[in-house]
Amino acid sequence: MLNEPKRPIALLGVPLEAGTGRRGAAMGPAALRVADLEGRLSALGWQVEDLGDLAPLDKTTVAPLRLDGAAHLPETVAAWVRPLCDRAYEISAGGKLPIFLGGDHSLSMGSVSGVARHWQDEGRSLFVLWLDAHADFNTPETSPSGNMHGMSLALAAGEPSLAPVMGDTPRATVAPERMCVFGARSIDPGERRLLRERGVTVCDMRQIDENGVSILMREFLNKVKSENGVLHVSLDVDFLDPDIAPGVGTTVPGGATYREAHLVMELLEDAGVTVSLDVVELNPFLDERGRSAIALAELVASLFGQDVMDRPTQAFA
Repeated sequence: MLNEPKRPIALLGVPLEAGTGRRGAAMGPAALRVADLEGRLSALGWQVEDLGDLAPLDKTTVAPLRLDGAAHLPETVAAWVRPLCDRAYEISAGGKLPIFLGGDHSLSMGSVSGVARHWQDEGRSLFVLWLDAHADFNTPETSPSGNMHGMSLALAAGEPSLAPVMGDTPRATVAPERMCVFGARSIDPGERRLLRERGVTVCDMRQIDENGVSILMREFLNKVKSENGVLHVSLDVDFLDPDIAPGVGTTVPGGATYREAHLVMELLEDAGVTVSLDVVELNPFLDERGRSAIALAELVASLFGQDVMDRPTQAFA
């Protein structure tokens, strides 16, 4: 959130699961609501409106997409992310801070594109913080699986091979040098090459272990503030270690601890530059008594001001 009067929060469910290789992520928005995400934010003094769930386009209205390489169900993904791009733009332009409740990570194709369009209109540069075990910077040519939730950041960065997914939907892209993948521990070979060529910042778990969360996060957030930028945060459940949040279909051992994840959120709250948020890949079918949904709701609350103790806001250079 910006260091300005609080923008009202708008929750929008996106029960999309076509971008992943297994069923269940479509139940994610409902699980986050059961975890009382709205109530937690309201208790912190935020004005919150739940806009319900997004409705996709009729798939028969989406022309067949020709993507060179492997891409599963691209028309189904397009039927969700095209209207989501429009809604993300409308919510942001209406002065609200959108939180997109997923659904798999392919929804970020629409959320980031629409939010970026609004902030481009405002003359502000949008940055993206990708909290994820994966970089999601594959294209159909590089993807080993063809699952489109692994291509969402590449589309947001404007990779031309993915442009047909958005069709003629008005949108904006984010410069790759304004992207930071934080917490990565599983990146495919072709994806690694693309990340280097495009100049995306990647803070993998080794860097986090060696330097700590605080140093790396402050470095990125100082860059956002130095350009008078704003920030979209995209939080994937698998950013967390699976011992904390097992409710995801793409578990990778060695993820962020509960304390590290909360520190990330508290530093984001201190910086005051967040204007939109994705919460994605929650699969309640794989969860244990709602543990993952509750952990995510608690993390979002930390991002929006829930502290253990009141403390002075830390200055960013």
